[in-house]
Amino acid sequence: METFKISELAKEFDITTRSIRFYEDVGLLAPTRNGTTRIYQRRDKIRLKLVLRGKRLGFSLAEIRELFELYDTDQSDTQLNQMLLIIDEKQAVLQQQLNDINIVMSELTAARQRCLQAIKK
Repeated sequence: METFKISELAKEFDITTRSIRFYEDVGLLAPTRNGTTRIYQRRDKIRLKLVLRGKRLGFSLAEIRELFELYDTDQSDTQLNQMLLIIDEKQAVLQQQLNDINIVMSELTAARQRCLQAIKK
């Protein structure tokens, strides 16, 4: 069974060991221990990757925890429907942000073109 030290995960994901301990403190990771040494399993590594990806996509730690809890429990229709609601809400927010970004990018491109035209005169 493949295991990892906290320093190995920190290096791989380019984060601090303090961040990893924080994710453990808030219940997102659950390494085993050998004395005071944390031993991370493949599951912890995958969860850490998902936490970091979720944060990058704008999920709060509470939302990430809720998704993990829904996934970890018996996946009844109720849990899966709740997970779908969370995913749909996040997709709607991200789509709106993407639309806003595209509008701003178009406006910036137009402003840049106006500046270039003014310089040429």
